[in-house]
Amino acid sequence: MPTAHAPRASLPALGAALAIGLLVAPLAARADARAPRSLVAPALGAHHVWVTDTLFGHAQVFDGDTGEAVATIDTGMTLSPKPPHHARSRSELYSVEIAYARFRRGERTDYVTIHDDRTYEVKGEVVLPTRTSESATSLGYSALLDDERFLATFNQLPVASVSITDMEARAFVGAIPIAGCAGIYPLGARRFASLCADGTLLEVALDDAGRVQRRASTPRFFDAVEDPVMMAGGRAGARWVFVTFAGVVHEVDFAGDAPALASWSLLDDADRAQGWRPGGKQNVALHAASGRLYAIVHRGGTGSHKEAGPEVWAFDLASHARVARIAMPNFAAAFLATTLQVERGGVVGWLLDALLPGGGAHSIAVTQDDAPLLFARNEQLGAVAVLDARTGDFVRWIDEVGITGNRLEVER
Repeated sequence: MPTAHAPRASLPALGAALAIGLLVAPLAARADARAPRSLVAPALGAHHVWVTDTLFGHAQVFDGDTGEAVATIDTGMTLSPKPPHHARSRSELYSVEIAYARFRRGERTDYVTIHDDRTYEVKGEVVLPTRTSESATSLGYSALLDDERFLATFNQLPVASVSITDMEARAFVGAIPIAGCAGIYPLGARRFASLCADGTLLEVALDDAGRVQRRASTPRFFDAVEDPVMMAGGRAGARWVFVTFAGVVHEVDFAGDAPALASWSLLDDADRAQGWRPGGKQNVALHAASGRLYAIVHRGGTGSHKEAGPEVWAFDLASHARVARIAMPNFAAAFLATTLQVERGGVVGWLLDALLPGGGAHSIAVTQDDAPLLFARNEQLGAVAVLDARTGDFVRWIDEVGITGNRLEVER
């Protein structure tokens, strides 16, 4: 029977600069010592976070309050693992995966694996006749709609479409063409939106059978050539917030009879003069209850939108005011200290922190409770920083999160 278990220790991702040869022995010894701890894992709560690893092809869940690993889910041959979706009403986790008959070649099968959310045992699967799309981050490429019945998955071949699977019935329903659009952004139990190349959002409403009931597009609100929006988005109910390469914030609210649009900028003239702009991969997060938007920023020019950021800026959505600048801790030092088993409070740990470049954050996620945590990671370094989302204070490191990857997903 599969067990909930802690992940194996990370291998180095920094090359010669981080002394690969010195890392192998400590990692091997630690991996041998990490055995499965229980057959039933703790219940997942608001401060649990899923962290994906591209090289090992799995998603791990950690407790942000302790830094401890809870469990690991392997994700087949998927290029960029997607965090699983949690259906609390059925105590199930859904992992969207891909397999090939001959390892990396041969007949391809796309499927959804169903896990128990306490034992992580495989309970079943649903085969998808469509081809699930993948990217370096796979942001918005799958979503469980709000009443946890329908799972939506984005396909790019042979045409852009969204597959709908009834997870209660464990049956594929059908594919909805969305030519020129990408991504899935839930709006409720039977609605989702998708970003489109013409600068709009496509809204799709389903009936109770999972078939298309209505389709509508918003007015054009961004220019996909001059200043495209990034696929990472922050959600508060039926409102989604997106940020462009140049730092313009676009809010789209689907709560009324017609979508309500609003735009403003993260940056003022002084910020632009200093070269600040958004960057990273999963680069925005929104705490819905407080209306606080978090964005990774860096200093760079045109084309630098994927670069990690040394700071995360927090904004109040109501006033558009920046309310905090949160400096990212040193990811490189944290990763190397763990790998070398160096005490962080000691002299060597201090030297690592002082001498190594921090690396910056590529991805962030914020929990949705009343005492929110902000998680941040660098895609090349096996450590996740945990910060107090209200104050920006550093709380702890989550270690041994894998080798490389950029997805973070909090439990809701």
